[in-house]
Amino acid sequence: MCSDKKKIKVLFLCTGNSCRSQIAEGWARHLKGNIIDAYSAGIRPIGVSSRAIKVMAEAGVDISAQKSQHLVEFSEIDFDYVITLCDNAAENCPVFTGQAKVFHKSFEDPYFATGSEEDIMETFRKVRNNIKYFIEAMPNNLNDSDN
Repeated sequence: MCSDKKKIKVLFLCTGNSCRSQIAEGWARHLKGNIIDAYSAGIRPIGVSSRAIKVMAEAGVDISAQKSQHLVEFSEIDFDYVITLCDNAAENCPVFTGQAKVFHKSFEDPYFATGSEEDIMETFRKVRNNIKYFIEAMPNNLNDSDN
C-alpha cells in the first residue's frame, strides 16, 4: 500500500519561482501527491504569476495558495531530487548535501511570452501541458540518462 512507502521529496527549481516551478509543483501535488512530496523554489523569486494561476485553474488545479520562495528556505530538507526547469537554474544550482540527485529538464519560460493576451496565454498553456507530461512520467523519467 502506498501509504506505507516514504514519499519522494522533489524540489522544482527555476529562476523566479513564478511560472514553471509553480506549475510543476501544482501538477506533482495534483497528479502524484500519493508518491511525491513536491516543493518549488527560485534562485531569485519574484512572486507567483497570475497567468500561471489562471492557466492551472483552467486545467482544474488550484495553485493560488502556493508561494514564491527562495531556495534557501528549503536548506533543511533532504530532497531526493532537485529538478531544474531552466538553464539559468541549472547553471546556478548550488550543491545539495545529502542524497539529492539533480536532474535538468528545461522548459520555455512563459513569463517572457509576447503578443496579445491570448498569444501569451497560449504559451502558458503549452508550457503547462509540457510540464504535465513530464510530471505524469515521474518518477521513472528521473532515471533517464539524458539529463
